Amino acid sequence: MTVLTTSAGQLAARSTGRAAGFRVELLCDWQQAVAHWHDISPSTPFQHPQWYDAWYAAFAGAEGVAPLIAIVTDASTREPAMLLPLIRRRQDKIATVEFADLNLTDYNAPILGSAAPRDAKAMRALWRSLLSALRRMPEAADLIRLRKVPIDLDGKPNPLALLDTGGPCLLNGNLVTTGEDYDAWRYTLQKVVRTELQRSWRVFTRDPAASFAIVTDTSEALRILATTEVQQGARMQSLGRNYILNDDACAAFYRNLVRDGVGNGYALVSALTVGDEIVATLLGIRTGSRFVMIRISNAGEKWSNCSPGRLVIERTMAALHKDGVREFDFSVGNYAYKRRFGVARLPLIDISAALSWRGCRYGLHDHMVRAVRNHPRLDIWLRRALGKPLSHEEN
Repeated sequence: MTVLTTSAGQLAARSTGRAAGFRVELLCDWQQAVAHWHDISPSTPFQHPQWYDAWYAAFAGAEGVAPLIAIVTDASTREPAMLLPLIRRRQDKIATVEFADLNLTDYNAPILGSAAPRDAKAMRALWRSLLSALRRMPEAADLIRLRKVPIDLDGKPNPLALLDTGGPCLLNGNLVTTGEDYDAWRYTLQKVVRTELQRSWRVFTRDPAASFAIVTDTSEALRILATTEVQQGARMQSLGRNYILNDDACAAFYRNLVRDGVGNGYALVSALTVGDEIVATLLGIRTGSRFVMIRISNAGEKWSNCSPGRLVIERTMAALHKDGVREFDFSVGNYAYKRRFGVARLPLIDISAALSWRGCRYGLHDHMVRAVRNHPRLDIWLRRALGKPLSHEEN
């Protein structure tokens, strides 16, 4: 069902020199939005239609969450400019508009069309049109808050990053680019890392039943995902951390993703096994030559002598490299094991703006936080002064 249709009140010059405004249509059904857009070219693997098919199917009925998809077109030509997979969510006594994420979508980005803004002036005009449409919704919202937004999208500037309202995100991506020669890339790793990986594989394969595989059978992939849930849950419980991935909606999302994505190669499940025992698992998503790791688990202390977590990553990378993958994205979170693989950090930004008087103080707070993050030493000092521990991911 269409919620609201509006057109930009102001004109902006695009890089082509043609004056254009923007028309914003807000929908509450993802499948209807896909039908309107026709052809979706994912700006990152997380913007693939199957990601959002699984996400909206799992969370559309969640309490306090309402799908809200924005389709932005050129007002004069009706060319597609931008599709934003959003939700409206009640939080902290206010209603926020944000990406369809809930801590599961590691990179939040628009899906771009042929009329996407190519300069800051055009992007500001689109942003004003979007904010105007959101402020006029029957179901009012107080704040738009876009987090974990990449600066670049497949080598091209992200139009959202052209806004002057954005600032550094607390999180960053972690990317490994191997090039064409996988062995040459391996030799860029520290010698101690290479030696440990070789030793781990020797130890693991002492058992004649030991094997590694990328699973292509959907039923088997779902069985391995069930083991991932158990292994990750046990690990997080032992560390005393809040763990949400086994909640009903989250579990449904990952099962949707694996069930519908393994057959066409979008969702990839790999595992180390010894006979019927699953020693380590890795779940990721792939588009073209890029693979993003999103869940990893291992069987714990029993297999610690062969570092199964790192081993399943390296075996998966080697197998996928033979199949044309050249970019291995370790996603957000700066864990030590990622640094051992020589990741390069990908900067992300946060963007927010008030949509009502109630949202003004939250928008101001977001602005101040982003300003402090522009000065890392000050950020660390303030966090310590306020008694806020640094992220465990940095340890």
